[in-house]
Amino acid sequence: MNILFFLTPKKEVAHVHSDDSLRQVMEKMEHHGYTAVPLLSMDGEYIGTVTEGDLLWKMKELDFPDLKEMEEISVMEIRRHRDNEAVHIGAEMTDLLEKVNRQNFVPVVDDKNVFIGIVTRKDIMTYLRDRMQEEP
Repeated sequence: MNILFFLTPKKEVAHVHSDDSLRQVMEKMEHHGYTAVPLLSMDGEYIGTVTEGDLLWKMKELDFPDLKEMEEISVMEIRRHRDNEAVHIGAEMTDLLEKVNRQNFVPVVDDKNVFIGIVTRKDIMTYLRDRMQEEP
């Protein structure tokens, strides 16, 4: 099976860019209700994953700045404690399953490391559940 079957395309994925501020990242995560989002370069390359925990540690380090101060802090100044490992668009399903076992979502990139979307653990689990229900 091809991993594209499970892909949520970039246009449907909440993500942040390397020129976003701490405040912008917080507001995007709050708006979508996510605890982690992909971080992309301005060229669309996958850089890593920003998590709620990363934001909290940075805010603690800065003695909990107000919203105005957060506008001056670049997302690139935030230390990321654990990036979700990406898979190449041509990866085998076993590679995808190994990563989704450890991550809630797996970023998918092309030959130039350009982010094209994600595969979520939920989508794979739903697919497997549906397949089990189809069997006699």
